Amino acid sequence: MGAGVAFDTSVNLEPSNVASRDILDRQTPSSEVCMANGASAMVFDQRVFLSLNPFNMYVAQPEVKPGCVLRRSNWNVLERNQLVDETMEKDCKRGMNTFAFVGDLDKSPEVSCVYHSEEAENQFMKDPRKAVLGDGEQPRPNLANKSFR
Repeated sequence: MGAGVAFDTSVNLEPSNVASRDILDRQTPSSEVCMANGASAMVFDQRVFLSLNPFNMYVAQPEVKPGCVLRRSNWNVLERNQLVDETMEKDCKRGMNTFAFVGDLDKSPEVSCVYHSEEAENQFMKDPRKAVLGDGEQPRPNLANKSFR
């Protein structure tokens, strides 16, 4: 009973809160097709603008959408709906990639060839004490206050 109370008070199952894979699966358009042929995913669309004179970088606020990544063996889902052709498949397969989509398969979804990285790290699944926080600049020790003996 205690676990039920803890679950009930700590988990927000509102549609605006994607706190679990189940909620993501339900929010993904064409979810039945997606779960049978791949995996639901959160898609981050973001634009980066780079000016050269002067050299500056500008980053837009990301837009988060539900999407689906298909297993390579299930591209027939896209073929059936005439969303990819043989040339697109060859190009995508050449790079050992797969297809993913955003939007309902029956209502002109955005289909992309995506690279699968086995090297992506999930720091939530590792010991947080061993996590390296990005490639940022490491703080320098303050040598002015040190005494060397």
